[in-house]
Amino acid sequence: MEAFGNKVDFAVIVTVNKANPNGDPLNGNRPREDFNGFGEISDVCIKRKIRNRLQDMGERIFVQSSDRLDDGAKCLSERATKNEDLVKFAKNKDEASYRKLACQTWIDVRSFGQVFAFKSKETMTTGIRGPVTVQTGISVDPINITTTQITKSVNSEPKEGKSSDTMGSKNRVDFGVYIIRGSINHQLAELTGFSEEDAEKIKHALISLFDNDASSARPDGSMEVVKVYWWKHNCYNGQYSTAKVQRTLQVHKKEGVETPQSINDYEIVLTNLEGLSPEVYEGR
Repeated sequence: MEAFGNKVDFAVIVTVNKANPNGDPLNGNRPREDFNGFGEISDVCIKRKIRNRLQDMGERIFVQSSDRLDDGAKCLSERATKNEDLVKFAKNKDEASYRKLACQTWIDVRSFGQVFAFKSKETMTTGIRGPVTVQTGISVDPINITTTQITKSVNSEPKEGKSSDTMGSKNRVDFGVYIIRGSINHQLAELTGFSEEDAEKIKHALISLFDNDASSARPDGSMEVVKVYWWKHNCYNGQYSTAKVQRTLQVHKKEGVETPQSINDYEIVLTNLEGLSPEVYEGR
């Protein structure tokens, strides 16, 4: 595989239409929002979706979702100890070989990094920093959250008489546009063995981020990737800082629009920096 070369910055514009993009379990699973009312999608949630897409592409994933297990391992320590070479390196206290093999085996480890800290004596305690970083997705405007009561028509357990009507509530964002931003660092890619081919896979995962992601909270079609911007610098450390690059992409409501209903109610403004223009991809 070709070694990862120059720094990459990326941004993803996402629309949410009557869906819960990322519920907060500590707040009744309401869509996450900051103190100013802007919606949030956590970096952990975004990386979960990227991992799922990479797994759909046939890649080996270390941090697998419990409903997507493909190797029979029910926890991370079990997955680590299933690898005989990793166990051998752990017993020999060969940390360098342990880290290298973990990165070679699982694409999410060499992409996002991983903390190996398990009770099993057949594993090694070590931390790996990954080159791919993802920021919290933030909505362009404050979001409007609608809460609806849901009911059930059958008892969960044996019970005399009529079942209880009220089951709970569901929350959704009526409509929102979010921007997810991130970058890929050359120095850390060298340490984990992250390659140019891996970067292409991350890009395609972002383009198809919500494939196979439907649920009651996110019905098919309610979450959409509108555009992916991919800035490839011409040097290892980048011609410009990530903050400066990300500021070149701005999304605003069109003049006269008070309550946006679709992406067409927004204007996407991209200011190119000298010598650095992004590749732009439409979402699937």
